[in-house]
Amino acid sequence: MSDDICAGHIGFKCLRSRRFGTHTKEGHDMKKTRSFRSLGLLATVLGISAIFLACSQPANPDLELDSSNPTVVSTIAADNATGVAINKTISATFDESMDSSTIVADNFTVFSPTEAVVGSVTYDKPNKRAIFAPSANLAADTLYTATVKTGTLDLAGNSLAQNKVWTFTTALNAAGPAPVSLGTAGNYAILAKSAISTVPSSDITGDVGLSPAAESYMTGFSQTDATGYATSPQVTGFLYAADMTPPTPTYMTTAISDMELAYTDAAGRILPDYLELGTGAIGGLTLVPGLYKWTNSVTMASDVAISGDANDVWILQIDGNLSSSSATRITLSGGAQASNIFWQVAGEVTLGTTSHFEGIILSKTAVTMNTGATMNGRILAQTNVALDQATVTEPAF
Repeated sequence: MSDDICAGHIGFKCLRSRRFGTHTKEGHDMKKTRSFRSLGLLATVLGISAIFLACSQPANPDLELDSSNPTVVSTIAADNATGVAINKTISATFDESMDSSTIVADNFTVFSPTEAVVGSVTYDKPNKRAIFAPSANLAADTLYTATVKTGTLDLAGNSLAQNKVWTFTTALNAAGPAPVSLGTAGNYAILAKSAISTVPSSDITGDVGLSPAAESYMTGFSQTDATGYATSPQVTGFLYAADMTPPTPTYMTTAISDMELAYTDAAGRILPDYLELGTGAIGGLTLVPGLYKWTNSVTMASDVAISGDANDVWILQIDGNLSSSSATRITLSGGAQASNIFWQVAGEVTLGTTSHFEGIILSKTAVTMNTGATMNGRILAQTNVALDQATVTEPAF
């Protein structure tokens, strides 16, 4: 039927156009409008879905997928160990990186049979190690129980499956004075306040710490920065400074305070067993366990021997400077350990070219190791440390 057959069919045609979609201009316009609206709605839904999908993805997918419990893989002292030094730090090493905010005193405890041990707890991030440093020496010949609790979490929020508990027994009283407690300062092979420099290539085994000076005052190390620490080809260990990412600044402040307390402890010991031995010229002498005192400087023009058992202690109080001549050596015998020899020096310490030194240096001022000098011990200096192709190896407890 043509559109112009009769006017009476016009109404039917219009109705058919509306109901059955006859191809009129108006019909096309309506279909276009509905199509655009549908596409717009679909785009909106897809966009919102994409946003929610992106927001639901973890910033670090590896952490989100980590549902395993961390474990303690080793401890110091070892479980059931005996003869443990009374000035020792206690530590637990994990199989993965941990949340440092959970490595705290509430989650790492040490008890004697009668009381809790007071101390500082820190986290050695690159070594995945929690460290408990007692504020004072432990009691001799005593059984201690250490516990790392389930409140300790890894970076994904997983806790230990159960408390890690181990025991150890400290050594019997030995000859000489009580050892000096280093606290967290004992975590470092070299620790200083104002600067640490090296003329390459030095060789340091152990960590290096500087505070309150910034990392820029560590010179000659060619270090590579990481988060909260740095590395150097000259250091088998890690470098820490006061301006690094937290919690490193807090740990460094505690370590410096412990270093100062250790110095004060060593300097404050009274009633020396040996006063002004050799009038300060100790080359050629053999030092047995005890408390030594000199009111002036001490020199080592020739080799010095230190003889005693593994748990014996030496504290050497020097009001002046301490120096060793080139190629001189300190030698240990009878089981004597560098970790139990404390050189408290009010002045400067200078170790001669290619000389060898043993013990813990607690210096009120500066320490210099000349070309090729070596030492087994720690340098804890309240100003600066300067190394010239030198070797420092932290002692084993």
